[in-house]
Amino acid sequence: MWLRLAACAAFLIVPVAYAQTGTTPSSTLSLDDAIARVATTHPDLRIFDGRRQVLDANLASAALKPPMTLGATIENTLGTGNYRGFSESELTVTLAGVIERGGKLNARQALALANIDTLAPQREMARLDLLAETAQRYLAVTAATKRKNIAELDIVQRRRAVDAARTRLTAGASPESVVLTAQAALATAELDRDRAIADEAATRQNLAALWNERTPSFTVVVGNPLVLPELQSFDALSGYLQNTPELAELAGVERVREAQLRLARTQATPDLQWQAGGRYNRATSDVGFMGGISIPLGSAARAAPGIRAAEAELAMTPLERESLRIDLYSALTNAYGNYATARLEVGRLRTDVIPRLEKAERAAEYAWKAGAISYLEWSQLQAQRVEASVRQLQVAVDAQAALIEIQRLTGQPIVASGTNTP
Repeated sequence: MWLRLAACAAFLIVPVAYAQTGTTPSSTLSLDDAIARVATTHPDLRIFDGRRQVLDANLASAALKPPMTLGATIENTLGTGNYRGFSESELTVTLAGVIERGGKLNARQALALANIDTLAPQREMARLDLLAETAQRYLAVTAATKRKNIAELDIVQRRRAVDAARTRLTAGASPESVVLTAQAALATAELDRDRAIADEAATRQNLAALWNERTPSFTVVVGNPLVLPELQSFDALSGYLQNTPELAELAGVERVREAQLRLARTQATPDLQWQAGGRYNRATSDVGFMGGISIPLGSAARAAPGIRAAEAELAMTPLERESLRIDLYSALTNAYGNYATARLEVGRLRTDVIPRLEKAERAAEYAWKAGAISYLEWSQLQAQRVEASVRQLQVAVDAQAALIEIQRLTGQPIVASGTNTP
């Protein structure tokens, strides 16, 4: 189980640590550290220990046979006439019990064991969900940090524009409105940076909430979310869906329903009720043995509705399995397609769009200083460069979210060997 957990962590860490080198200070938090904290502290995982104790108790209860009953009856006393006192009283002491028939004991135990078997896939589902949630929140912190970095780069280029505008204003080559416009653009970039800083703090708090830390003092290991590895083929990934904990849980549910049907069928066989004891007559001082046996009638008719209900519930299992497989396959198809599309877009922005915008922005700066273009043209190119970087980051974050979803669905290594970015 923990080997699988480690495998998940190793590939969920792709968004933030794929390109990390060197050591990290003790004050930083890696995704491995976050996963370890969640795995040891989150109640969604610890609660399964309590559930197992409940199911073990249910199994012990199911193994118990029907109890025997000790009874006593006094007759012909505290009445009238000869029965005024105790002289004519009769005391009967009995021991009664039930002989179960039809395999009821074994059926109860099988049902209790089937319920225990469903606990393992439920725990695995909870772990994978928490892994994915931890990775998503960690990714949110990384994205906020990257947005802050983009804003800081924008501030640098906006400050160059303000300085250049002031120089031209002093030389009488530009009006004051250009300086004011450049200063407004700088203020907007500073606002974007401050908003990213606030977002980073909020996302760190949201991450720390998973292990109930109220005042997080850590910083995260910020990798490069633009690094998007190549995945295995879709056919290979879809093959992993056959072993998902969701299907394993449904298989366990099917065994529970089979056990419930078996238990319902045992109700059609009536149990034998027996009674044995002795009777003492005070008047004659005689003691006699008594015994009896009884069997209820109509057990099959009373059990029939429960059997039909259990059969109908069991018959729904194949349909539920098929529906679940369709849902899992559809979710994988969507996540895989989103990842492939986003990976392509990030690559094209990296190789074709952003480098050209950077060159155009530098050329526009020289042209504006030489008086060949207006400030508006330079400012627009600066804005386009930042917008392209923000767009690339957002698309990369969407791709990493799809990657995490694929990992959650398959629970297996998903990165192709010899991977590289587009």
